[in-house]
Amino acid sequence: MTRTTERPAASPAARRAPAWAAALAGVLAGAVGLAVAELVAAVIAPGASTVFAGGAAVIDAAPRWLKDFAVETFGTTDKAVLLGTMGVVLAVGAAAAGLLELRRRPWGAVLVGAVGIAGAVTAVLRPDATALWAVPSLVGIGAAVLVLRLATQRLAPAWSSGGAAEPARRSDAAGVPERGADGAGAMDRRGFLVVAGAAAGTTVLALVGARLLSAGATAVKAARETLRLPVPRTPAPSVPAGADLRIAGLTPYVTPAADFYRIDTALRVPQIDPAHWSLEVHGLVDEPFTLSWDELLALPMQEHHVTLACVSNEVGGDLIGNALWLGYPIGALLERAKPRAGADMVLSRSHDGFTAGTPLEVLRDPARTSLLAIGMNGEPLPVAHGFPARLVVPGLYGYVSATKWVTSLTVTTFAADQGYWTPRGWSARGPVKVQSRIDVPRGSASAGSVTVAGVAWAQHTGIGKVEVRADSGPWVQAELADTVGPDTWRQWRASLPLARGEHTLEVRATDANGQVQTEAEAPVAPDGATGWHRISVSVT
Repeated sequence: MTRTTERPAASPAARRAPAWAAALAGVLAGAVGLAVAELVAAVIAPGASTVFAGGAAVIDAAPRWLKDFAVETFGTTDKAVLLGTMGVVLAVGAAAAGLLELRRRPWGAVLVGAVGIAGAVTAVLRPDATALWAVPSLVGIGAAVLVLRLATQRLAPAWSSGGAAEPARRSDAAGVPERGADGAGAMDRRGFLVVAGAAAGTTVLALVGARLLSAGATAVKAARETLRLPVPRTPAPSVPAGADLRIAGLTPYVTPAADFYRIDTALRVPQIDPAHWSLEVHGLVDEPFTLSWDELLALPMQEHHVTLACVSNEVGGDLIGNALWLGYPIGALLERAKPRAGADMVLSRSHDGFTAGTPLEVLRDPARTSLLAIGMNGEPLPVAHGFPARLVVPGLYGYVSATKWVTSLTVTTFAADQGYWTPRGWSARGPVKVQSRIDVPRGSASAGSVTVAGVAWAQHTGIGKVEVRADSGPWVQAELADTVGPDTWRQWRASLPLARGEHTLEVRATDANGQVQTEAEAPVAPDGATGWHRISVSVT
């Protein structure tokens, strides 16, 4: 016998009971939405990814103090930390959306939709974006909302439409659902698990599909692996045997590509097929032109050892490296374009929208080999370091010169244009300052004659002298290693007699023109840190 009864509204206790499941439903919905968006972005444009477009917008909008903190605290892992933080925030927000959808339907879905629309708008506003860049986020919204609705409907059928009491039928063995003791419809556990499993499977399949559809990355990898670098018309001088002192713990003279620091604004490394790459040279020039990849390879290449340093490098920091670069002189490209009178800056632009303003006189300086580089340490540029082409300029911090994945050079003026970092509070011109660093000893040493060693740099001037001292005592001149030229750092070493106990070691450098490294301490902003590197050593 079947009868119809009025079901009372669910009690607060009943509403709270499946909270963990509602949060899980929200997280699964968010995961599906992001994964589907990644899949669609792999087809349309990798830069349209909801996560990476949003992350790039966060980087652009972050205040200078926050960027400084991230680089100082996390170094080259800052991007991984940002993505991890975004993941945690999105997961918490998705969990909240699940709870909201369960208890105040449809506001959870509205929250998810608002986030997705914000992602679509952000993607469309990225450099070089088109209207199609909104599609991944919009499709992801649809997938997320669908999963959210399906999952929460199975958590609490009695209030799945907003919590109001609904008529319900009750039966004995006839098969009509029983109502719970408190009047709420029982949670459909089996149905929820089916939806959850389907959501998890969809997430995995979408991510795998996105990886497989990343044909651009596959093509770039293949192009790099098969590229044979041209033989340089002007090879670099051989590195003298005495350039590397080969002291345990001392930074090598040439930095392996795998150990070279990477600081840039790209959350997702641009994947550029050389066959589709070109460099536009234009602006205040009489003869603008566009250079193709094949045309670049046909030019007479030069090799040059150059040390690059990040302006965010703290005193004693490791955001610096020395490598052998292969490329074509930027000055020759500019001469071909014939800059007009009054121009004083070249604004280089990266594939991902980053820009750097470099003094025109530096790039045209015949004594300074500034390169449009395609090779690093005898191999094609690593993708993370700018493949297929980047700028390498001796003597300037990277933020005003070392543009990776470069696609254009605009001859202009400092009065008319600014690089990416200048409006964010950094100096428009960034000459590298005289610096030195102690690499060894590290933490402890044995009493007696202690070897102190490190590196010093003053690109494009060169290092003339390095001095070290212990406990504010007299300065001791260090032995300088050989070098190939003024555009690289130099290793140095000295021996200091140290008794048992705690000691403070200091180092200072003097460049080839006699300029002594300043003791005055200054932060990295706005144009590079200053001060002497000091370390504490426990001698036993």
